[in-house]
Amino acid sequence: MLASSIPPSLLLFLHILSPFSQPVDASKHVELKGAPLSHLLLDPGAGHIYVGGVNNLYQLTTGLEVLLHVKTGPYRDSPECLPPIVLQECPSAKDTDNYNKLLLMETGQGVEPGSLIVCGSLFQGICEKRYLIYQTSNPVDTQYVAANAPGVSTVAVVITTKNKQEGGGDGDVLRLMLVGRSYTSKGPGDIPPITTRRLFPVVPPRRAFSQEEELGKLVVGSYSDYNNHFVKAVVHGNHVYFLFSRRHKKEYRTYASRLCISDRSFYSYVEVPLLCQGGYNLAQGAWLGNHSGEPHLFVVMAAGQASTPVATNRSALCVYGMAELDTMLRRAQEVCYTEGGQGSGGKEEAYIEYGVSSKCLKLPKVSLSEYPCGGEHTPNPIASAVPLKATPIVNSTIQLTAVTTATEAGHTIAFLGDRKGQLQKVTPPTCFTAVSHMNAVSADLLLDESQEHVYVLTNSRLSKVPVSSCEKQTDCRSCLAVRDPYCGWCVLEGRCSRKHQCQRHLQPNHWLWSFEPTSQCVTVQSLQPANHSKEEQTQVGCCCFDLILTDSVLLCNFCHLSPADHMILPVSLMFGHVTVTTGNMTFYDCMAVSRLNQSSQCLACVSSVWRCNWCPLDQLCTHNHSCPNQHIILNHRVRRPAAPSVSIFLSVSLSLTPPPLCLQDSPGPTSCPLVYDLQSPALVPMGLSATVVLRGRNLDVYTVSPHRKRNAFMIFLYDCSAGQSDCSQCRAVPKEYGCVWCPGSPAPSCVYSRTCSSKPADTCPPPQITKVEPASGPLEGGILVTITGSNLGMKYEDVVGGVTVAGIQCLPQSKGYKISTRVVCELQPSGKQKEGPILVTVGTTRGRSTKMFTYQDPLLQDLIPNKGPVSGGTRLTIKGRQLLTGQTSDLSAFLGTQPCYIVEEVNDTQLVCQTGSSNRTGLVPVRVLFGKAERTIPNVTFHYLEDPVITSAIPAESFYAGGRVIRVEGRNLDVVQQPIISVWVEPLEVQRVKRKKRLALLTSNLSHACFTSPSASQVSERCSILSSSQMTCPTPRVNPEVKVKGVWFQLDNVRVHYESIKGKSFTYYPNPVLFPINRENLDVPFRFKPGGVIAVEGQDLTRAMSKEEVKAWLGDQECDVKTLDSTHLYCDPPEVQPLSVDDRIHIQGRDVFMGNLQVDLGLVQYDSNSLLPAVPLAAQIGLGAGAAVIILSVLVIILMYRRKSKQALRDYKKVLLQLETLEINVGDQCRKEFTDLMTEMMDLSSDVGGPGVPLLDYRIYAERVFFPGQQTAPLSRQLDLPESRRQTVEQGLQQLNNLLNNRLFLTRFIHTLEAQQGFSQRDRGYVASLLTMALHDKLEYFTEVMKSLLQDLVQQYVAKNPKLMLRRTETVVEKMLTNWMSICLYSFLKVSVAGEPLYMLYRAIKYQVDKGPVDAVTGKAKRTLNDSHLLREDIEYCSVTLTVLVKNGVEVQPCPVKVLDTDTITQVKDKILDQVYRGAPFSQRPSADSLDLEWRSGQAGHLTLSDDDVTAVVQGRWKRLNTLQHYKVPDGATVALIPRSQSSGGVGVNQVFQTGEKTPMLEGEEEEGLRLWHLVKSSEDPEIPKHRKSSMRERERAKAIPEIYLTRLLSMKGTLQKFVDDVFVAILSTKRPPPIAVRFFFDFLDDMAEKHGIDDPETVHIWKTNSLPLRFWVNILKNPQFVLDVQVTDSIDAVLSVIAQTFIDSCTTSEHKVGRDSPVNKLLYAREIPRYKQLVERYYSDIHSAASGCYQEMNSTLTELSGSFASEMNNLVALHELYKYINKYYDQIIMSLEEDSSGQKMQLAYRLQQVAALVENKVTDL
Repeated sequence: MLASSIPPSLLLFLHILSPFSQPVDASKHVELKGAPLSHLLLDPGAGHIYVGGVNNLYQLTTGLEVLLHVKTGPYRDSPECLPPIVLQECPSAKDTDNYNKLLLMETGQGVEPGSLIVCGSLFQGICEKRYLIYQTSNPVDTQYVAANAPGVSTVAVVITTKNKQEGGGDGDVLRLMLVGRSYTSKGPGDIPPITTRRLFPVVPPRRAFSQEEELGKLVVGSYSDYNNHFVKAVVHGNHVYFLFSRRHKKEYRTYASRLCISDRSFYSYVEVPLLCQGGYNLAQGAWLGNHSGEPHLFVVMAAGQASTPVATNRSALCVYGMAELDTMLRRAQEVCYTEGGQGSGGKEEAYIEYGVSSKCLKLPKVSLSEYPCGGEHTPNPIASAVPLKATPIVNSTIQLTAVTTATEAGHTIAFLGDRKGQLQKVTPPTCFTAVSHMNAVSADLLLDESQEHVYVLTNSRLSKVPVSSCEKQTDCRSCLAVRDPYCGWCVLEGRCSRKHQCQRHLQPNHWLWSFEPTSQCVTVQSLQPANHSKEEQTQVGCCCFDLILTDSVLLCNFCHLSPADHMILPVSLMFGHVTVTTGNMTFYDCMAVSRLNQSSQCLACVSSVWRCNWCPLDQLCTHNHSCPNQHIILNHRVRRPAAPSVSIFLSVSLSLTPPPLCLQDSPGPTSCPLVYDLQSPALVPMGLSATVVLRGRNLDVYTVSPHRKRNAFMIFLYDCSAGQSDCSQCRAVPKEYGCVWCPGSPAPSCVYSRTCSSKPADTCPPPQITKVEPASGPLEGGILVTITGSNLGMKYEDVVGGVTVAGIQCLPQSKGYKISTRVVCELQPSGKQKEGPILVTVGTTRGRSTKMFTYQDPLLQDLIPNKGPVSGGTRLTIKGRQLLTGQTSDLSAFLGTQPCYIVEEVNDTQLVCQTGSSNRTGLVPVRVLFGKAERTIPNVTFHYLEDPVITSAIPAESFYAGGRVIRVEGRNLDVVQQPIISVWVEPLEVQRVKRKKRLALLTSNLSHACFTSPSASQVSERCSILSSSQMTCPTPRVNPEVKVKGVWFQLDNVRVHYESIKGKSFTYYPNPVLFPINRENLDVPFRFKPGGVIAVEGQDLTRAMSKEEVKAWLGDQECDVKTLDSTHLYCDPPEVQPLSVDDRIHIQGRDVFMGNLQVDLGLVQYDSNSLLPAVPLAAQIGLGAGAAVIILSVLVIILMYRRKSKQALRDYKKVLLQLETLEINVGDQCRKEFTDLMTEMMDLSSDVGGPGVPLLDYRIYAERVFFPGQQTAPLSRQLDLPESRRQTVEQGLQQLNNLLNNRLFLTRFIHTLEAQQGFSQRDRGYVASLLTMALHDKLEYFTEVMKSLLQDLVQQYVAKNPKLMLRRTETVVEKMLTNWMSICLYSFLKVSVAGEPLYMLYRAIKYQVDKGPVDAVTGKAKRTLNDSHLLREDIEYCSVTLTVLVKNGVEVQPCPVKVLDTDTITQVKDKILDQVYRGAPFSQRPSADSLDLEWRSGQAGHLTLSDDDVTAVVQGRWKRLNTLQHYKVPDGATVALIPRSQSSGGVGVNQVFQTGEKTPMLEGEEEEGLRLWHLVKSSEDPEIPKHRKSSMRERERAKAIPEIYLTRLLSMKGTLQKFVDDVFVAILSTKRPPPIAVRFFFDFLDDMAEKHGIDDPETVHIWKTNSLPLRFWVNILKNPQFVLDVQVTDSIDAVLSVIAQTFIDSCTTSEHKVGRDSPVNKLLYAREIPRYKQLVERYYSDIHSAASGCYQEMNSTLTELSGSFASEMNNLVALHELYKYINKYYDQIIMSLEEDSSGQKMQLAYRLQQVAALVENKVTDL
């Protein structure tokens, strides 16, 4: 084959290579932590490789040397919680691994080389920027980017575009990251599939990785329906492409989508399905490479399992041209832009995907060319209905997981990784070949910069594999067999190489391509001879295939042969130093052949396949046919008679004396000499000579001279005395050893029989017993007795039946028997107590123990204690006698079936054990087992009780000195035997070390690392049990040099941590400091004057103790502590100086914390009064005279005063009588109100709980919020048009809808309307609500417009007074904001987050109001919160229970209903309806006015009751409404509600409005000149009939001070407090994530404040309050009928108004000041409002400090809301109503649109004229 190309100078060599010389493997690998490793990144410029895995990040060189390594996890996290993780708020948090999700390189302006973007699965997928992986520039950024689940994919690319929206010039750079993220079910579930994140520039308040408002995202209607599994993201040209798979109808498909790099709004998004024929539908990996010089997308696809996203092993490689892909994408855009999505044949070719409200249009044909990246008016996102098809290039039965490509010699080569760890190399369209085997291959498969190596990432290994294995192949055959498209055989260079590396590759047949099937190597056909001995030389003939050579030389070169018997070596044909071809030749070594069988070298030699012969006398295997000593055994099968067997006697010195035999040549293995048997015994005693006899054949060859041993046999030497210490042991030796017991001198011993000098002993001495365990046993026996001694028999059978214990047989056990030295027997019952020796009989001899064995009868007498917790841990003391019976191991105690573990040494009278845990409580018997004997305590049981439970432990602080008494309360505390309080402490040195470690870890983002310290210890104190529910525990003393880590109570086996009791930790504080009394001079006593107090100064005196816990002593008496504050202690000493030795004052506690802290404050000395000088006599006389004058003067004054006082006394008695009367009245009222308060302050939960929350459906809710007070809102109307005009008008309204979707038109329209003077405030609200209806299916767009208008509003107010913004609803946008909040918070109300507490509050108010009298005319009630609606009269009433007959089908059932006898008939009917229809919404109940109340008594007594009839009482001009009291309806009366007849009359005093409000008839309504009244008359000065006027006392009582009844407000407030708190907490709590709309809008307000430089927090607080609490929540609180299907009466509304006002006051920033003149309503909640203020401030603060970037989540929520409630909106009616305003201000709007240049470009005025022409045939300029 190569003859024509080989030059004449070619030399032929035979080159024999070593078989162990193999080529060096050029691949490298490194094992890395963090399996599974997920991402690989190559930085060719710096020569670095980055690898991301679980909890680990690596930087390596291109040679796979690790440069840097950092840990990225685990951290405490939960996918259900938002960061930062707080354990109390996220109980599901645990140490969670951090899976690397993204690993990208960031280059360009503003970053240093080696800057990385790293995203993990922790903390909802946050990202960080790193420099060389080590230093983080933003390690705590909290933007949620990547998927938070390990198995969910995330892909991303970094793009750079011009920054046109931030005020920069054209040269400014904006660097973004486009992220594709699959859906996760936990965490923030509303992150769009594709989002845009900011990378550079990042100027505060912007953050890196943030999803900002102006950055694009792929809006999705339902995230779970569009769960894109992303595979790859690539940049090509001016576009970004995403590859993903997703469910389409019932099957999964793979899609390729495209976006313009410059498109910030995703208008250009379009996707097309990729079809890989053969059923391959799930993309696993992809690579953008070149094929035939054009860019192509290489995708490895797998077939899905049924209709699931699970990939099977069946997979393929499909290739898609990028030009064809772009053509398909452009076609889809064009069809959707200009043809409505329909192709030429009317078949759908494109449609709008992702469940959004857009649709394909018919725009001008030039739309795609003018807007190649889409625009605001173009439909999006677009999906092609026509797939891009491809035929698989490669099919595989192993799942392919990765692909990358390269180009070699004009061929495209693809590298494929599969699931089984193979790296395969293919070139289309041929089949693939495996070239490398490793662990599982990851999707990241990268070629280095030189294209010579491929980096392969597997589960835990990074490998660097050469793209070609050419250099590994050292011969032509292996080079061609490898079928590597890179390789070929360079014939004359003798190496496997790439084509360009072979110098003659251009000449034919000089480079044989490995991938060419017809390539064939130059081969050797035959060699003669084929095998040869290495010891001889010969000529070899070579015949080569197709090789013609002349004058060639064949050389043989031998290397050192291995120890094997033969070797096959190559014979090489060489051209110069190059081997052209080789053949194989076998060389054998006869000496090596003989060594194959060391026991018979002769057999190995002559049985070999080689020509080897054996020389027996020379011990030589040779290829020669003669031996040096003549005799030879030939290697051929010559059969002759075998030589006779010969016995050779060999002495111990192994000398050989064979008989003489004849020597001759013999053939075959049978002629080999052989020894095959040992005839004499193998046992030889030491010290004696013996003869060994061997048997064999063909041994006559050794008769000439003795020779060395050929075969080996084992001979045993033994010594009888070794290990045989007595006669029985000696005689127990097997007889074949010949050992006997020799009684000779110097001492008896065991010897070989022939060496005994005297007669061997026939019998052994009697048994000797040296030890017996135990020394006692139970009467029942059953325990094992161990007897130790000598001569206790030669075998077990010798002692069977020969052992007695105290005269009772003891049964020997074979397992415990040891020859001659030990017998173990089982004790048998004795029946009574007895004592005696142990006897062992062996044969005729008997041994007796010196110590006695005792049969005992143990007795259990008492148990202390007799109760304990079921968890165990109680130490029981069992008392009795003879308890130490048997060994300790024989003893076991049980409580019922549960073991009681023996914990101390047992003595005769006491046994201590610790109880184990039990699975139930109750009485159990106490049992002790002595072996098999059982004893119980008569009439005594142990009681397992419930575990102790601690419900309270106070106080929660202590000093380091300890001793403070902790008062513990709980249950079952007295069951504990040893209650202990323990403190876990750790030295501060350990703390400092841990702090340093923590700081070090923080720098590498490991703040959640957990440490444990072996140096931690605990200190404890014993507690004292006072009762079953109380105990006291002194706190242990703690060294100040330690750190307290925890406090717990150890209650036997029950451990209760202090934190688990009330959720509060126990705190240790430094000891208080007390200064000496006389600080100036410590040695001088403090001078104390009796009658005063002693003041002691100090520091931190009250931080961890109270006044009651401090005891002060003065000498031996107590100094009573009067006052204690942080810095002073005041005590009252004894009046007389105590009798003390040193009179020192000591501060100490008594059984309290201060008990361990004693402070000596110095000496105290009392001042003595006995040393005062006596008063002189003259002074005494003067004093007496003066006193007499004073007394006389006083008497005169008294006489004068007495006269005056008599008159005053009379006046005083009058006043006193009046005050007494008033006091009696006030006392009666207060006692009565206090009784009512105590009665009503019970929990109303059981009373107000109902079957469910009657929420209104969304349509009614929206109608009442959007159009409050309107009888016929647009939501309830239909489009009233003639049928002839309907289609045209509807078409015009649809075009108007399209116009409203243009942001410019909408903003100009709103601004134009607001500029008109006739556009009233009511019109503004109405238009805003109409716009909300019209754009309800595009809430995301509606939100953008609202934000734009709000920005304009902020601009206006910043110039004036920013605090006034949003204070009222004066503009369209403010009403839009109200409606927007109502839409977004409906679900917050619906899911019972706030709806249920609101309903509970309403029910509680109604329940309490109805319990007391309510005036039907004025609406005033006894039970209310509003003082203006308080019934300030003492109305006598009583509760009446009526039996109401309720018809249920055909059956009539009685239903008890509680009412008041002062209720009007209408009020009674309402209460009956409330009870009967308790579970039904108010709108589904019959009206009280449509029913009559009938009182039934007996069979014929039926009376219809009504508020007004002929029996009504009329007094002057007042008519009183009828009540049950008026009709004298008794308690228990039977009534029924019947339909009202048409003729029935009566005055209805109630009016029910559409909104569910019920307002009483106010004063002024007259009937024939009469005024109605119920409980009180509405005039200021009610007439009192003359017959009722009586004494002064009655009139005073009638005019009792009205303020007395204000206690009723307190009663109502206390009853409703829990429900008011629940509503406020539900609205303002951040324990669960606040509504996304609130977070979104508050972020917007913060951004606006920052943008306009408003740094006053009060202003932002006011904005937030005006936008949410005052705009939405106050409205809901005052009008629950907007949300709930309930009736709100005037008395309920009065209560709700006070609560709403309290909510308003709580949201204000001004200080809530109250005084004597403050309104009662403000005074009522004066104490609660500061607490509510803190709740509001914390709510605002938590939202502000929480992670921002909720724009994408908000937009997704809005999209979902648009789809959910769009059908509820009457879109056409709203558009028609809006057009009325357009028509009214038509000219102004047209002029405004024409003035705007952008509007002219979009032809907005022209399009509006088209709308006008269609809707009302308006003549326009068209």
